[in-house]
Amino acid sequence: MSTRDEKQSMKPPKVLIPEIKLQARVKELASEIARDVQGKEVVAICILKGSFVFFSDVIRHLDMPLSCEFLGLSSYGNKMVSSGEVKVTLDLNDPIEGKHVIVFEDIVDTGLTLTYILQSLAARRPASIKTCALLMKPSSLKVEIEPDYVGFRIGNEFVVGYGIDMAGKQRGLPYIGYIEHDH
Repeated sequence: MSTRDEKQSMKPPKVLIPEIKLQARVKELASEIARDVQGKEVVAICILKGSFVFFSDVIRHLDMPLSCEFLGLSSYGNKMVSSGEVKVTLDLNDPIEGKHVIVFEDIVDTGLTLTYILQSLAARRPASIKTCALLMKPSSLKVEIEPDYVGFRIGNEFVVGYGIDMAGKQRGLPYIGYIEHDH
């Protein structure tokens, strides 16, 4: 490997949120969700691909009637910054009309993707929609949006791990790490 970018991508990420802290917060989020949707049948929607680890960990802590759906979206491609353009790569299998929906997102960066998701799902007339984001970058928001549940608020670090990738790599890390930029 000869280019600086290739060498950069080989550096191991620095730990931003350790595994033990992630798992503790996942349990807290599941408790908050369970309390808020008590007695309702819920459709949990995982936004692919980045949310799948977070999603599976949270739903394993939810002891309630629950069905799972998956929505594939992309706004990063292979870049380190959101393009702001959302591409649907996989749609829901079942209708959500009249159902209580919780959307699980890995990271709210610009807010544009989550805004798109909420508008798209609202058009399908669910009984309610709540949002749960593992990470939120408040200083990067381009639209005013606040998820109902937020795991961690972070700065503008480019994060990887726990399902979140960089160009398809480093999803399997058990922690949230960040990639340092060479200046």
